[in-house]
Amino acid sequence: MALHKIKDFDPEYSKHFDDRDVKGMDLYVSDEKIGSVDDILVDDDGQFRYLAISTGGWISGKTVLLPIGRAQIDYDKKRVYAQNLTKAQVEALPELTEETSVDYDHEESVRGVYRSTMPGATATAPAMGVGYTGATMPASTHDEPMLGVEDEYLEPQGAMKYDRDTYSHDREPDLYEMKEDTHPSFKLYQERLVASKTRQKTGNAVINKRVETETAQASVPVEKERIVIERMPATGTTAVAPGEATFQAGEVSRVDVYEEVPEFHKEAFVREEVRINKVVEKETATTQEQVRREELDVNVDGHPTISDGKL
Repeated sequence: MALHKIKDFDPEYSKHFDDRDVKGMDLYVSDEKIGSVDDILVDDDGQFRYLAISTGGWISGKTVLLPIGRAQIDYDKKRVYAQNLTKAQVEALPELTEETSVDYDHEESVRGVYRSTMPGATATAPAMGVGYTGATMPASTHDEPMLGVEDEYLEPQGAMKYDRDTYSHDREPDLYEMKEDTHPSFKLYQERLVASKTRQKTGNAVINKRVETETAQASVPVEKERIVIERMPATGTTAVAPGEATFQAGEVSRVDVYEEVPEFHKEAFVREEVRINKVVEKETATTQEQVRREELDVNVDGHPTISDGKL
């Protein structure tokens, strides 16, 4: 099962802690401050599995993993106590960096260090179970070489072996169980689907004017005057009286002639008025996702009286 930093698993996780975030708390062994809590690792179901602890009080700059079952959280003092943690363990634990992939192999290296201090393990009679595949040798101690990450863990009393495909954190409650005496209260998580919206720019519109040229025709009727001279031959041959016909030169008849001259010019006028505005169109966006929640399983032995007390 993959592990995640709690903020990657739930970006708003701090809202569930009521200002009692474990991240940033001081780390103690007994009454000695040895560092602080840098982060929390959870599995795919949101279960706490490790605290990423900085051990600057012992080894400057080294960050390692502390199984949640080996931690005791004191919210009132804002402290986390690392139970039975020794400097030798910190030195033996693999370092956790930004580039570290906390996979099965890395976890096995971590578990191999902490298993040597499981209940029942002593310097002369360490707890059985940490050994090479098929062996029943004692668990490794700090004076013995640790198992390679490829080696399998054989549980005590001939229990079934496991590998990277069958291992479950629940099989080692000493490392991963949140006990009532060390964690008097803990939260059940439930996922909820949160709908939100963000405003983003999808484009813009640029409106401008351009001048288009075309050929236009206009016509106007005009009038022109012209002189028409009509000559009509005389029909008779009767002679005029003597002296009536006076032949004189220079007699002039004047007639004014007019014509209309067309005039063309251009004028501008408002062809169309354009108004620009924006309108907001509303629509409802819908999605569907699966959400998870944690429930309590209460296992009882005998017939105890159990009441569901709600604060």
